[in-house]
Amino acid sequence: MNALQTSRTDDELSRRLAALGHPARIGILRHLACDDGRCCKDVVGVLDLAQSTVSQHLKVLVEAGLVDLSIEGKRSRYCLNRTALAALKVNVESLFSACTAPGCAGAPPHQPE
Repeated sequence: MNALQTSRTDDELSRRLAALGHPARIGILRHLACDDGRCCKDVVGVLDLAQSTVSQHLKVLVEAGLVDLSIEGKRSRYCLNRTALAALKVNVESLFSACTAPGCAGAPPHQPE
């Protein structure tokens, strides 16, 4: 793998970190962490955002695999995908370890110009 290629893990890490790139989404994760599942209305009740905005943020989190969606009758129920969050933690820790190691073990070798 050269410096411009990415691994599947890097692609997944990038996608999931991008999904966390809005404070409302981080707030949603914190709210969902307190329970086994919530409907969109419950999340709207704790955030100062419109229902349509919360729905869009939930959609981004579901698409990134950080939140699971289940349909119960006419209701949509959202819960954390704790397995995906644990994998994200491991991948972020691995990235930081590689980037802070002496000689930055995660960097490609320097190519003279």
